[in-house]
Amino acid sequence: MTTELSLTVNGDPRRAPAGSTIADLVVALELNPAKVAVEHNGEIAPRTTLAEVMLRDGDALEIVHFVGGGDAMTDDAATDDSWTVAGRMFRSRLIVGTGKYQDFAQNAAAVAASGAEIVTVAVRRVNISDPKAPMLTDFIDPKQITYLPNTAGCFNAEDAIRTLRLAREAGGWDLVKLEVLGEARTLYPNMRETLRATEVLAKEGFLPMVYCADDPIAARQLEEVGAVAIMPLGAPIGSGLGIQNKVMIRLIVEGSSVPVLVDAGVGTASDAAVAMELGCDGVLMNTAIAEAKDPVLMAHAMKLAVESGRAAYRAGRMATRKYADPSSPLAGLI
Repeated sequence: MTTELSLTVNGDPRRAPAGSTIADLVVALELNPAKVAVEHNGEIAPRTTLAEVMLRDGDALEIVHFVGGGDAMTDDAATDDSWTVAGRMFRSRLIVGTGKYQDFAQNAAAVAASGAEIVTVAVRRVNISDPKAPMLTDFIDPKQITYLPNTAGCFNAEDAIRTLRLAREAGGWDLVKLEVLGEARTLYPNMRETLRATEVLAKEGFLPMVYCADDPIAARQLEEVGAVAIMPLGAPIGSGLGIQNKVMIRLIVEGSSVPVLVDAGVGTASDAAVAMELGCDGVLMNTAIAEAKDPVLMAHAMKLAVESGRAAYRAGRMATRKYADPSSPLAGLI
């Protein structure tokens, strides 16, 4: 009789005693079953069943970690210029990522300086060789900041859908960020796969905020299949080039009935202000802050830029003219 099972856990060979359940394995790996999501032979294993599902020789498991989840702002916490996505209200119009920082402490300090109430977080395998390693949730409290699971690194609809199913199992999230990339060189969105994934996720009860091309037709199609927010790129991800196509961003804003947020390409504070002046509901950025010489100071600058750009949009800019128009009247000139 077999006394040990041969398993594949997060891509690596692993052994477990015969008669073990998934919960037994998770505990043996020194992980908390309440803080992980498990995929068992390609199917999500609901957390409530982990102690019941027996492991078999040759099983393949993926274990990811992702805990907590933010609470939406209440009416009392909202300002006169709050915004809403999928019925959830926020005051800050700046969303920041959690990659590329020196460490989690710097990341947390930058988030605090930015005033952001939402952070994007990638779903990744648990490091089973070091289960006690620090986690993002140790530094950025998901009870205070809303976590927005994303599908960074996914190049087809199936992988993106699978990733978000795991994220929902891990933390109960339904508000998610979807991105399906077309190629590694440009990280430009594959709109066919993006539309397909959006439709599937929406039918499963997810609320997808969707990274997309700066294309007003594609934006409308995404909204039709269930996107709760449209997130056109300003320029290629991580490029810092700023908004390259203001006309298309403005057309997307004018044609959308859901929030529009520029996602990708921001390099400095003036880029964020431009996005807001175009009428966008918000801006998402990561590299512009994380790769600044002083990420915490840049996070503060981005906060001010988003606020000033939004104020300028609400104020309504002056009309442009071909020729000069004096500020002081010429009548009565000495």
